Amino acid sequence: MKLKPLADRIVVRPAEAEEVTKGGIFLPDTAKEKPVLGEVIAVGPGKTTDDGKHVSMEIKVGDQVLYGKYSGTEVTVEGEELLIMRESDVFAIMNK
Repeated sequence: MKLKPLADRIVVRPAEAEEVTKGGIFLPDTAKEKPVLGEVIAVGPGKTTDDGKHVSMEIKVGDQVLYGKYSGTEVTVEGEELLIMRESDVFAIMNK
């Protein structure tokens, strides 16, 4: 993929939305919850503060992250739905 985020932005591949509830009820597309978990597939170099210092990223490619339901900007790249968001939009990194 030829997508390189700038500054403190990351590219996330959202997890698939649940198709069936725990009770076995099939959910149509209109009733599915937006995922809040995804895999980081690209990371920017980090941001530069107002006084010129470089702040590196804590998140790395391959991390599973939790983010806000409406965080980021949805984009389609090579037919794949992705999210571009700032590192600060991520709530937590999930341990593998």
